[in-house]
Amino acid sequence: MNRLLVGLVFVSSVAQAQSINWTDITADYQLPSGVQLYRGEQSTPLQKLFYVDVDLNNPSVVVRPYISSVPEGKETLAPFLERVGALAGINGGYFGGTTSFSAVVYPGEVRAQNIATVTRPAGVYTVTRAFWGLSTSRKPETTWIYHFGPAVEDIYRYDAPTPNTQTVPAPAPSTAEGSPYDSLLAGIGGGPMLVKAGSLQYTYDEEVFFGSGIEGDVANPRTAVGVTASNHIIMLTADGRQATSTGVTLPDLAAIMISLGCVEAMNLDGGGSTQMAARTSTGYAYVNIPSESRAVPTILAAVYSDSLQGAAVPLFEKIIDTGDSTLCGFTGSWFPSANPGWWGTTPAQLTAVGNGESYARFTPALPREAQYEVYAWWVAASNRSTATPFILLRRSGVDTVRMDQTQNGSRWVNLGTFVFSGDSSEAVIVSNATSTGSYVCADALRFVSFDDVFTGVSTHVSTDPGSYVLEQNYPNPFNLGTTIGFSLPAGPLSGQSGGSATPPTWVRLAVYDILGREIMVLMDERKPPGTYRVTIDATGLSSGVYVYRLRAASFVQARTMLLLK
Repeated sequence: MNRLLVGLVFVSSVAQAQSINWTDITADYQLPSGVQLYRGEQSTPLQKLFYVDVDLNNPSVVVRPYISSVPEGKETLAPFLERVGALAGINGGYFGGTTSFSAVVYPGEVRAQNIATVTRPAGVYTVTRAFWGLSTSRKPETTWIYHFGPAVEDIYRYDAPTPNTQTVPAPAPSTAEGSPYDSLLAGIGGGPMLVKAGSLQYTYDEEVFFGSGIEGDVANPRTAVGVTASNHIIMLTADGRQATSTGVTLPDLAAIMISLGCVEAMNLDGGGSTQMAARTSTGYAYVNIPSESRAVPTILAAVYSDSLQGAAVPLFEKIIDTGDSTLCGFTGSWFPSANPGWWGTTPAQLTAVGNGESYARFTPALPREAQYEVYAWWVAASNRSTATPFILLRRSGVDTVRMDQTQNGSRWVNLGTFVFSGDSSEAVIVSNATSTGSYVCADALRFVSFDDVFTGVSTHVSTDPGSYVLEQNYPNPFNLGTTIGFSLPAGPLSGQSGGSATPPTWVRLAVYDILGREIMVLMDERKPPGTYRVTIDATGLSSGVYVYRLRAASFVQARTMLLLK
C-alpha cells in the first residue's frame, strides 16, 4: 500500500472525524457508573457510529473478551452478551467457521491464538498481529504479539510488527526481539494496528492483511478498540453498507479513534460481523444496525469486575501431547499436519478416514479414582471429519463421543465429564472409524478434576532439581495457611562456557489478588540452586482466589490458589 497515499487520506479523515456530532445515549440503557454510550452522526459522508466508554479508574467495571461456549461455537452478539451477563459489548476478532483466528486470553489461559502464518503469492508470511491486552494492574494497551507456545507465558510482545511487505516476507520473530508479556490478565487479538503514541500507525502491510479480503481503503462497517491516556477503553462500531451510513476506511477509523482521545487503537473484525449491543431495562438490545445478523465466536465486553475472576481452581490437571511417546502411541498411517495451531511444540497428526485400523491411543495414567473433565485439542480444516470418534475406555465402561473437527480448532473442546479409576488400562482413543470428511486429527488431551479427593494430594519435590519448577500450593483450597514449593535448577547456565556451576539467582515470589494488586512479597533475594518451601499465613486475608507468581532469571510462572474461611 502506498504510504504517501495513506498520509493524504489521513489528513482528510482527521477533518471528517472532528465534524462528527456525538450524543450521550447512556440513559437509554441500563448501565452502571463508569460505562457510557454515545451515538455519532455525520452528514458528509453519511455516517452513523457508536462507542462504549469504559472508565477503568472505576474499580467496579472492566473490559474482557469471551469465546463462545455454546455447542454451535458462535452466537449473535445480543444473546451472547445476555448469556455471559455483560453490560455492553462489541464483536471480537477474525474467524473461520467457529475457529478464532485472533487471540483470546482469559486469566491464566490462552483460549485461542493469533494466526501464526499466512500464505500470499510472495510466499509464507509469519505475522505478529495486533492485540489488546489488560494487565493484572488494570492497565490496558494495544501491542503486537506472537505465540511461541500455547500458554500465557509463551506470548511475547513487540514494539513494532514483523516488517513484512507485499513482495517480501520478513524472517520469523524471535524471543530476543521481543519480551515476555508479563502480568497479562486478559486480551483479544485483531488487526491491523491503527494508533500508537497518539498518532497514526497503520500496519496493514506488516500484519499481512493484503490478499485477505479485508480492504483497508474501502468504506465498510468497522469495529475497533482503543485506549485513552486517562485509562478509558473505547469500543467503537461504524455502520456501513446501508443507505443511512456508508461506513469508513481504516485510515478513517484511526482518525476517529484519535479524535476520541485514543493514544492506542486497533481494528477488529468488521463487515457483517460489526455489532454493538447493551443491556436495557427489559433485556439486551442492539445499539447499531448490523449489516447482517452474523454469529461470531468471540466478543469484547464491558462487565462488572468480579466477572474477570479466574475460573474455579482445578485440584488436578494433566495434558498429554502427541509428542509424549510414553503416554501417546499411534497405530496405522499417520503424518503431521501442515496447518498451524497445534498444541505444544509437536504438530498435530492426521490419518485418512477408514474403518478403525488407524488410531491414536492416549494413556492418561491418572493418579486416583475421581471425576475428570476431558478436553481435546485439534487443528481444524475443511477436510476434517465432522464425526471424529473419541473413544473413552474406562474400567466402568466405554463411551464414544464424536466431534466435528472442521470447527472449533486450536482450542480446548470439552468432551464431557467422566469417572476414571486410575487403572493403567484406561485410555482415550482417537479413531479413524468414520466415513465423513477425508482426515481425522489427533493433537492433545487435557484432564481436569475439581474432585475433593485431590485436596490432600501433595506434589513431590525433587531434592536435585534439573529445571525450574513452581508447584501447586498445599493444601489447596486452604484455610489458615498454605505452603508453596519451588525449585531452582543446578548445573551450568544456558549458554555459559566451561560448565561452571550455576550462581545464585534473583528470585521474587509474590501473591496478588484477582485484580492484580500485590498482597504480599514472600521472597525477593538471590538464592542458590535447590528446592524451597515458603509458608503463607492467611490471617487477615479474605476468602477468594489469589495468584502467586515466581520470577527467577528468565523463568516466570503463576498459579492460582483458593482461600476458604
